[in-house]
Order: sequence, then structure tokens, then C-alpha cells
Amino acid sequence: MTKADVFRSLHRGRVPGDPLVLPGPWDAASARVFAEAGFPALATPSAGVAASLGYEDGQVPADEMFAAVARIVRAVDVPVSADVEGGYGLAPKELVERLLEAGVVGCNLEDSEAGVLKDPRAHAAWLAQVREAAGDRLFVNARVDTFSCGIGDPDPAIERAALYVAAGADCVYPIGAPPDILPLLRAGIQGPVNVGAPADGGPSPAELGALGATRITFGPGLQRRAARALREIADLLVR
Repeated sequence: MTKADVFRSLHRGRVPGDPLVLPGPWDAASARVFAEAGFPALATPSAGVAASLGYEDGQVPADEMFAAVARIVRAVDVPVSADVEGGYGLAPKELVERLLEAGVVGCNLEDSEAGVLKDPRAHAAWLAQVREAAGDRLFVNARVDTFSCGIGDPDPAIERAALYVAAGADCVYPIGAPPDILPLLRAGIQGPVNVGAPADGGPSPAELGALGATRITFGPGLQRRAARALREIADLLVR
């Protein structure tokens, strides 16, 4: 069984209240911490990796992002999925090749650019090309950005999710969806649903799982908490 097979199997048979929790490492050292803690897989956040490289979110050159992700993969034995934003303008075949070269087993792909939603049918067609190029070698997590773009109605998110699943996405991620809408999304979406953990407070992973989440990711939240802790240490040193 390949690492991609292992990663895909982790999403199957999840019961309510027991979602797959995927911490988001931003560098090799943080990846080792999470792996040594016993997490079975990891999912890199683009914003967290960007911060570790000295960039603003969305400003990392593709080569640097793939190199950073490859270092994380080399540091651990568990499967790693990578957030590669909107694919950096790469053609599907090249994007898949770069992901596989980096050693990841999955990817997170956004359906908006600069805060503007992409045409859902065109994006679904692009995802279908990614799936065709990847075969079963990559687990594709299709992000649905309607909520983050200010659309509170869940119907457009469900409609986009249906298109992306039909195109071959293994999982969908309605980022920014309010927790109280999760049962409705769960009922309307086929297959696994990714939910982002709240940055500070809010429902626990188990509670989000009970509401309908198949898996939990953290975006840049863990990196930002680590940065705050480091600032506190720095303040103590200065004093």
C-alpha cells in the first residue's frame, strides 16, 4: 500500500465526533513535532509556509513553495498533503508532476483568485484534468471559497462541491463555513468534508466532527500560535 493509499484510507469510515485531524506544519522542525506526537498524516498550510519563508500569504514563488514542501516531506515518515493555493498557473500535468516530485500524497486547490470566485464549471473542468493526470496518486481536496468571499447562502457552496466531486475531487473544503451550517453542508455534499479549525476558541475537532466534518485542518493557525509563543520568549529575553 502506497502512502497515498494510506492517506486515502484515513478518510474512510469516520464516525461522527471522530474526524481525521491533520496538523499544519510550516517547516521540517514543526512537521517532526507533529509526527512524533502521533498524528498519522499532515497537511501543510500555504500561509504558514509563506510566513516561515518570509513572504505574505499568496506571494511565495512556486519553486520556493515546492522546495519547502519537499523538505517537510523528507523530515517525516507520515503522509503529507500540501496546500498549493490555486496551482500557481501551472498546467494540470505539470502541477501533478511537481507535487509528486515533492513527495506529497495530496493537495489543496482553491477556487478563487485575489478574492474573486472562479467560474465553477471551468474550475471543475480544470480539476478533472488534475485528476486525470494524477490518477490515484494524489488525494485532491477542492476548496470552496464562497463563504470566504462573502456569500452566506450555503446553496452555492453545495452546488460547487457537487461539480468538484463529479470532476474527481476526493474531498471538498467549504472554507469559512459557520459551524451551525455544517450539518446542512454535510447533508448536501457527497464524500468527505474538510473543515478548518477556528483560530481561537470555538468548537473542538470532536465537536466539528459531530457537526459533519470528516477531517480538520488548521490553516496558518498553528504557525501563528507558535509565533506568538516565540514573541513571548523574546520579550522575556529582552527584559
